[in-house]
Parts: sequence; C-alpha cells; structure tokens
Amino acid sequence: MQATEPRIDATPRWPDGKRSCVALAFDLDGPTGSAMLDGSIWRNPAYFTLGAYGPWRALGRILDVLAERGVRATFFVPAWVMENWPSQCREIVRGGHEVAYHGYRHEAFWTLTPERQREIMEISTQLFERHLGVRPVGFRTPSGDWSAETPGILAEFGVRYSSSMRGDDRPYVLDAKSGLIEIPARWELDDYASLAYQRRPDFPAGLDRIASYETTLDNWRREFDGSHDEGLCMTTLFHPKVSGKPGRIALIEGLIDHMLAAGDVWFATGSEVADWWMSSGQASA
Repeated sequence: MQATEPRIDATPRWPDGKRSCVALAFDLDGPTGSAMLDGSIWRNPAYFTLGAYGPWRALGRILDVLAERGVRATFFVPAWVMENWPSQCREIVRGGHEVAYHGYRHEAFWTLTPERQREIMEISTQLFERHLGVRPVGFRTPSGDWSAETPGILAEFGVRYSSSMRGDDRPYVLDAKSGLIEIPARWELDDYASLAYQRRPDFPAGLDRIASYETTLDNWRREFDGSHDEGLCMTTLFHPKVSGKPGRIALIEGLIDHMLAAGDVWFATGSEVADWWMSSGQASA
C-alpha cells in the first residue's frame, strides 16, 4: 500500500524549521515469533534465551544511551513480552518514550483472519492498559505485511499511525478511509540485516558470519546523511536483543551522536510525527 497521490516534489516541513526528522524505533521482540507460535521455541532453550536477552538485559543499555543524549524513541512491544517483563517495559514509559503495538506473540498478521487480528488487538490493548496504564496509538506489523482488512481493524482500536510499510521516505496517508498515517521504515536500517545470527534455527539462512561493525555503522550513517540532505523522515527497525549488546551498543551510540552532530534534526516519537503530519496539513498535500 502507498499514497494514492505521491508527493514526488514535496519537501516535508518539520517543527521549528528543522531540516529533517528522525523517529528512532526499537522492536522489543523478546523470544517471540514463528518459533514461539509453532511451539518449537520451548524445545530450544538457547533460542528462547537469545530472545529473552532483549527485555531482560539489552533494553536497559538502550534506555541509558537515549537518556544520556536526551533523545526519545518509540518501542514496538509484543504484548506477551510486556506481560512477562512488565517492570522492564515500565522503564520505557518512565523514560518518556512511547510504547506501541507489535502483536501479541509477534504474529504474521497477513496470515490471520480479521477476527483473529481483532482478538490480538483486544488482548494487547488490555495488557498495555493493565501493565503500563497506556493505550497505544501506533502499530508496527510483526510480519512486515498484513491483510487488506488490517488498517480498518487498527482504526477500531484507536491506532493513528503505522510504521510497517515501505512506500515512501516521508509519512503518508496509508488508508484514506481510516486516516491511518504511515511512517515508513526500511530494511537498510534493520539491525537484523547486518548483525543477527542464530545457529538453530539458522538465521539468516545460509550465512556464517555477521557484518563488520565499522561497515554497519558507516551504512547507517550514510542512510541518515541522505535522508537529512533531502529533509526526509527516517525511522529504524532496531532490536535490543540484536544491537543492545556490550560491543554493539557503540553502533547505536555512534549513529545517534552522528545525527546530533549534524544538527537541525527533529527527534520525535512516532505519534508526534503522525500528529504533526496531520496538523500541519501535509497529509493532504
């Protein structure tokens, strides 16, 4: 899905005349996903603990980095993770960051019936309110895709924006009927693409090594430089369990420091970006 009337020549406007926008985002997946959904994760303690490392250990490092630099972010959290690590997730809210929907157990939404999607959203809403006292307005599809009914279902639960699709490098109206704003993310800024490795199940399939940290940071910086030069909106697909480790946290630090050094950047949460896009009249431009 993408905007029905692309704004090819439109340069976005950002608050206080900032040149570009950065909406840092982290997917706090934990030990969720297909292995949990098919039950195999319970027979693979190594895989379970790899995921649990995210909320249990790595999240704190991410929050410390953001606090030290005075930068806020959005955390997309499967409700099962919040249910099992509630105190860690409460630290996200205490730090002034945004939490948003990311399924219950990181389900592939495009495979689910509309009824099941509603059930997951209902469960997730109840858990966010119970454990964090918030009702999220953002959503990132866990599977990177969804069914035609999903935007309307999200609107039923008060979701105002998504960060799931790839149709632009600026926010756009994803679904005219629901008014859902899309803040597109790109695989180039997914830490899984460079840093993830798991032996059994083999992920990424066929790879026997991870990328150079120096090359990875250089790639991320170049993505920001291009986005900043054109005055666009950049968001990330980072995962604490992947890039929140002692050696890799320097990559997150280096990227944020590079963006701060560039200056003239509006750092915002997903909901702030979506609200600005609507209130500034750019959603209909």
